[in-house]
Amino acid sequence: MTKSFNVELLAADLNSQGGVYCPSPKADMKLWNSHPKVYLDVARTGHAKCPYCGTVYQLKEGEHAGAHH
Repeated sequence: MTKSFNVELLAADLNSQGGVYCPSPKADMKLWNSHPKVYLDVARTGHAKCPYCGTVYQLKEGEHAGAHH
């Protein structure tokens, strides 16, 4: 698997720490045949790239992680 993907996320897709795990069903990955599960901090910069597969997880334009109400 050398093809990497870009995955657009909503703020609601992030966990309570502001991140996601890869591999992810959102990237059309089968969890059983992928790389080890890694945590990616998306909230800090609005995007994160998986060091194993190169998938980029990015907040959709206009979405803000951890917005204060």
